[in-house]
Amino acid sequence: MTEGRMLYGRGRFFSLDTMILITVMAVGYGFGVARLITGLGTVTNLSDQYPWGIWIAIDVASGVALAAGGFSVAALVHVFGRERYRSLERPALLTAWLGYSMVAIGLLFDLGRYYNIWHPLVHWQGNSVLFEVGMCVMFYLMVLTVEFAPTLISGLLEHIEADRWSVRPLRRLSGGLRKMQVVIRRILPIFIVAGVVLSFMHQSSLGSLMLIAPSKVSPLWWTPILPVLFLLSAIMVGFPVVIFECLVAGRAFGREPEMEVLTPLSKLLPWTIGIYATVKVVDLFWRHDLSVFSLDAGDTIAWLLEVGVGLLLPFVMLLQSSVRRSPRWLFMAVVLVIAGLVLNRINVFLVGYHPQYAEHSYFPAFGEIALTIALFATLVFIYRFFAYFFPVLPPEEDDEPPEPAPRRTQLAPTWAWIARGLAGLMVFWFILVYSDVHFEAMETSAEGFRELSYRPSAAHPPRANDPIAIPDQV
Repeated sequence: MTEGRMLYGRGRFFSLDTMILITVMAVGYGFGVARLITGLGTVTNLSDQYPWGIWIAIDVASGVALAAGGFSVAALVHVFGRERYRSLERPALLTAWLGYSMVAIGLLFDLGRYYNIWHPLVHWQGNSVLFEVGMCVMFYLMVLTVEFAPTLISGLLEHIEADRWSVRPLRRLSGGLRKMQVVIRRILPIFIVAGVVLSFMHQSSLGSLMLIAPSKVSPLWWTPILPVLFLLSAIMVGFPVVIFECLVAGRAFGREPEMEVLTPLSKLLPWTIGIYATVKVVDLFWRHDLSVFSLDAGDTIAWLLEVGVGLLLPFVMLLQSSVRRSPRWLFMAVVLVIAGLVLNRINVFLVGYHPQYAEHSYFPAFGEIALTIALFATLVFIYRFFAYFFPVLPPEEDDEPPEPAPRRTQLAPTWAWIARGLAGLMVFWFILVYSDVHFEAMETSAEGFRELSYRPSAAHPPRANDPIAIPDQV
């Protein structure tokens, strides 16, 4: 295996583009450090009326949705058995892994007491939607790490075999890495199913966050089925993000676009867009009439842009086979879908959010914008690093053929089933513990409600066998 074989990207890693990314990151994280030292007020335009801004609407809400390509492609390949899309799996998992990592970093800057970010691990609150989001995101990040581990291990083993100086300290670990690779491949199906389940949970729960504010969120976006809409929109944007990433990565690394894979995948997009758009529009007109568009001109314009440009226009474009076969037109169509998703999250959390006692409207400060761009630049920088030094992108026809791989270390059937069982027990343990905490929290809330609602007294003694009455205790 040659030294050149180990560099999967073309050209130099530290190019002009890389230096621009580093510069953007340095400026943005400078504002981030200032926020951590001096507080939110010096860097952001947040207030008591607007306690969240673009760090939540874009970095968290949009970031989680845009990382849905990981579980979408994993389900398509492993659950539905569509092997023709396996070449998209590694790039999609890398994008999702980095996306969720950036969400965690962005949330760290947004939290007022960021040093208490570890509290949900200890102080469980089962009837809190935000707690469910936090726990599911944390566990799903662990699942993504396991799913992407085979790519990391394969790259490390190839670098070790090529005797690259950067991995020489890991040479003694090659045997352990091979055994770990075998174990992970054995238990990977369980983690893939767990990843899909966890994604469905927190993608929908992000919409549940705004259910408690029906008087503050515009009726154009507030609905009792907001969690369903958030889940459907995440599923809708999963494949467009994968197509966008493949086209951009191909252009950046001088590769031909994989239209033989992307064109068939794009045939699914009109279905996902159509289902989400139908549910969204039908729900709105089922609950309201046309007068809802006269309540606020700004909300109406934002809604029309979201639906018209982000849903209807790409839907019509993707129905055309000529658009699906053209890299340029397909790129434009998926960009519109992604922009529509981001605009939806901005509309729900910012544009359509009208606090009752707000003295002024919210617009992000320069520091907020700079940090958001820095997080995106970090994602691109790390993606470029992995795509350059690890086998993330599929090999091209003109690439140097790889040498025959050494015989894999086989795991004994008994140990294979033990590994699968441990992985399954971990998933079952999470579901069991979370369910127990959730029901305990519901019971605690119900007891408090009963105590406030009805307490018997001397004038109104409790009835016999009354399950609600709570006797006074002195």
